[in-house]
Amino acid sequence: MKTTTTIKMAALCMALLGSLAGFGAATAEAAAATPEPTPAAAPPQTTPVQVQVVTSLGNFTIELNAERAPITVANFLKYVDQGQYTKTIIHRVVPNFVIQGGGFDTANKAKPAAFKTFNESGNGLTNLRGTVGLARGSEPHSGDCQFYVNLYDNSALDPSQTRWGYAVFGKVVQGMEVVDRIGNVATGHVGPFKEDSPLVQVVIERIERVTPAP
Repeated sequence: MKTTTTIKMAALCMALLGSLAGFGAATAEAAAATPEPTPAAAPPQTTPVQVQVVTSLGNFTIELNAERAPITVANFLKYVDQGQYTKTIIHRVVPNFVIQGGGFDTANKAKPAAFKTFNESGNGLTNLRGTVGLARGSEPHSGDCQFYVNLYDNSALDPSQTRWGYAVFGKVVQGMEVVDRIGNVATGHVGPFKEDSPLVQVVIERIERVTPAP
């Protein structure tokens, strides 16, 4: 019985993994074409960098891991500083899996994303509950502005010897109860999203840098 349950859970995780890739692919088709990513060294961070995600259901704070994911963090902060996330939505919620957002505006239209990110999924960080990762399409280096927060320990999103994974680049350090609140909203078919989209829109008002608490 335990083996059967484990197999079923693994199959479910892999199905959800494919769905996560699908949303990234949809964004890539809708947004402007971008060149292939070129890995570039990011300046080292001497103090932790945190950002606050201000949403219509409350706020949560993410601490970014520039040591393990320097390219992804630098790219994410570029989007933050340019105001990319202002008035975007959490467009996907799967209970006990992830919440995902940052790529669509309040009219459910994909926002053009100028920068692709080299896949840093082999950085040693794992997709544990509360960690933040970069969403992408089926191509391993197709991640841009969309991010997700793990509601559960999702080892199926980690890399293996035979495939790329989904890069973790931070973790929620404050407001996980808000993430859980978002993770429990009613979902369904909304606009271009056939399933798993909040029936009452969850708006990301903005994402901004904040000073870490002492």
